Amino acid sequence: MQEYFEIGQIVNTSGLKGIVKANLFMDDITRIEDFKKVLIEENKKLEEYEIEEVKYHKNQALIKFKGIDDIDNAERLRNCLIKIRREDEEELPEDTYYIVDLIGLEVFSDEDEKLGTLKDVFSVPSGNHDIYVVETGEKDLLLPAIGDVIKQVDIKNNKIIVHLIEGLR
Repeated sequence: MQEYFEIGQIVNTSGLKGIVKANLFMDDITRIEDFKKVLIEENKKLEEYEIEEVKYHKNQALIKFKGIDDIDNAERLRNCLIKIRREDEEELPEDTYYIVDLIGLEVFSDEDEKLGTLKDVFSVPSGNHDIYVVETGEKDLLLPAIGDVIKQVDIKNNKIIVHLIEGLR
């Protein structure tokens, strides 16, 4: 399992006082406020930064980090990834998983037929459920992440068991 989660990327600076613009990879970008400190990956090294203030503009976060007080210091963070430690993230409810933990799991039918490997998860516009994209070696198999289809997720054993309801193949 990954030790760190990528939660965003710094894409630009804002003004002259060290504020950076970040695209956040969260459903609710205001969750950045739940973290007092984050890690920034700069030149393949992680350094911890304390968040002083966060504002929002056009689906981006404007973040002021303690110790980054001018545009020159902010500019050096451009394109850097923002990460958090897994242990700093809130615990998930039962039967809920981080996508990063699901990618790469082997997918089997409830009749023990290997279907492929989970290669992606995406949300549908209605927001009712996610779609699991299974790489089969031929055509990708799209599975709705609903209880009738996803029967068991076993991260320890690298396995997902699914029931193929009519129309899924």
